[in-house]
Parts: sequence; structure tokens; C-alpha cells
Amino acid sequence: MNQIYFDNGSTSWPKAPGVPEAMADLLAHGAFNINRGNYEGAYEIEGVVLDTREQLTRLFHAKNSKGVVFTPSVTYSLNLFIKGFLKPGDHVIVTGLEHNAVMRPLEQMKAVGVDYDIAQTDRDGNLDLEHLKSLIGDSTRAVLVTHASNVCGTVVPIEEIGKICQEHDLIFAVDTAQTAGTLDIDMENCGIDFLAFTGHKGLLGPQGIGGFLISERLDRDMKPLIAGGTGSQSDSLLMPENLPDKYESGTMNLPGIIGLHTALSYLEEQGIERIHDRKMSLTGYFLERVSENSKIRIVGRKDLEHRVAVVSLDFQTVDNAVAAFELEQAAGIMTRVGLHCAPVAHRSLGTFPQGTVRFAFSASNTEEEIDICIEEINKIAYI
Repeated sequence: MNQIYFDNGSTSWPKAPGVPEAMADLLAHGAFNINRGNYEGAYEIEGVVLDTREQLTRLFHAKNSKGVVFTPSVTYSLNLFIKGFLKPGDHVIVTGLEHNAVMRPLEQMKAVGVDYDIAQTDRDGNLDLEHLKSLIGDSTRAVLVTHASNVCGTVVPIEEIGKICQEHDLIFAVDTAQTAGTLDIDMENCGIDFLAFTGHKGLLGPQGIGGFLISERLDRDMKPLIAGGTGSQSDSLLMPENLPDKYESGTMNLPGIIGLHTALSYLEEQGIERIHDRKMSLTGYFLERVSENSKIRIVGRKDLEHRVAVVSLDFQTVDNAVAAFELEQAAGIMTRVGLHCAPVAHRSLGTFPQGTVRFAFSASNTEEEIDICIEEINKIAYI
């Protein structure tokens, strides 16, 4: 049976050309440690790491590549912000589309006196900016938002939110798990102080590598949660204050960074706008075809405005888990079913507790694959 991969919202596949080979070459011919080894091979790898920071600086229109910090994932990055910046008595505003990578650490922080409020979204995932502004109080320190929902694909207006944050002197943090490498994100123009990214989705890199970009003003108030060796200032028992060493203790995931570097080079060569246009063309085709089925609810926006290539369906005549199973069994169609680690979003969208079947497309998918998928969806929906 052929495989049809529609789970790119979880992780992209296939990866960018050359990613597996670059990672294997490092492991086979010189997996030396940077900031430790004082020899040519280590310096060469350090040069690639520095170049990867520069690539990310260009991608996100940031000021300085020293503010690019590598972590294992976007989840780690968000935890470092939430637990390293917020203090007892602080208040933060999030949206009704957030992933558990935001909500679970915030729930943990309630135990030390950090509070949060959720800005409302409608059933299509559109954020109510007026409600967000009404939640700002004397103790509000930050606004933390997902750039696009991992459930329905609706895009949050970060430029407008950034202006609100600047007007109220608030720190602005953005989770770009579903948009990095997909949408053009300008940190400076949007006033973003903290941008968390992952390498294995829209950036087309491997799992296990992510990071964040941080502004100078946020860095002054944020504490590193992990301490240890950095290869710098080794005479001191205190963590270095300089970036990026302040947040990069321990041996780095160098194979992951090398893979990410290769993927970013591919994105720069192809252009993310071109790749995004291809994904949205497929999304539009899917939405048009599936909208003909009255037994299925399209969750979120029905058009291509303010969205990414993530579409959730709620089957009305069969359990969603059964539908996902049947798609895979009948035609090798791989989706993700359930609550997608985002119960807050599902409550906002009216799909809690049943969840949805999620389809997330890449530029490698085809109209023919969507035709096969629609045929199977129609069979399942009319059982």
C-alpha cells in the first residue's frame, strides 16, 4: 500500500533535501564538540553553527545573531521563557488557541503566584483583540500567543498584538511552531521580544532541535533555568551573562543543528513564499472538495485568508478516531486524530472532548493524493 502523509502539523516529511546526509556525514567523519575542542575539526563545525544562527537571524528579521539560542524544541524554549521570566504576582495573557506547551507550564506557575487570562477566539479561531486589551491590568507583564493554531490553522494577528504590547510596555512572546518557515515573521516590525521555534515542522529539519530568539530588554530580566558548562568563562562558578552562552549549558545537539542548517539553506534557496503558496494551493483544493460533504464539519476558517495549511475535520456520522483509522487502513493516509495537545483550542472551537481529524499539507503533497483522500472520506462519512 502507498503512504500518503498528511501529518505535517506534527512533523514535516519528507525533510529538506540533504538533511539526512549532512547529519550522517557529521557523525561518520567528525562529530567534534564546539566550544571544547581546540582543533580544526571543531572550529569548522563551530563555523556552521554560527552560520545557522545567522540564517535564523535573517529568517526572523532579528537584530543580532547572538540572541539566537538553541534548545531541544519549541516546548523547551517556551518553558525557559515562562519559568525564567515570570515571577510571583505576575499576570500573562494568552489566547484561546494555545498548545499545552504553553498551558501546562503556566498551570505549574500558578503554584508560585503567576496568573493568566485567556483572550477569547470565535469558533473559526479568530482572536478578539478588544477582549485581549480588556484583560491588561497593573500586574500584566507579558502577552504570549501561538502564531497559528495547530488545530485549525487560523493565524493570530501578531503585528497588531505587538503594537498593543508596545503601547502598554509589555513583553511580547510568540510560539511559531506552525509558522516558522511558512510565514514571513519580522521580529522587529512586530515588536517580538521572545520567538520560540522548532526545526522539525515548517523549517523541514530534524526532530530534537529548536530554539528561541530573544530581545535585549527581555534578556536583562530573564534567568537561565539550566546551568552548567558552556566552554566559556570556565574559571567562574557562575553562569556567563553573555548571549547565547547564558542559555546554552551542556553539549549541544550538533547533528540536529547541522541538519537544520541544511534545511534552512534549502528554504533560502527555494523561498518560503513559494513553498507556502504551494501548500495553500493544496489546502484550498482540499477545502473545496471536502466542503461538498454535508456529513463533515470543517473546523475553523473555510477560506484561505489568515490561515496555514492545517485543516481539522469533525466527522458527524462516525467517531473521529474510527475515521482516522479507516483512512490509514484503506489508503495509507496518515493524519492526526484527537485533541492535538491543545484542549484549550478545542474548547474554543467547539470540538471538545471529541477532538478532530487533522490534515496538514506540505509542498511535497499532490492533488492526486487529496483526490484519493476525499474519496475515502466520503466513503467513511456516509457509512
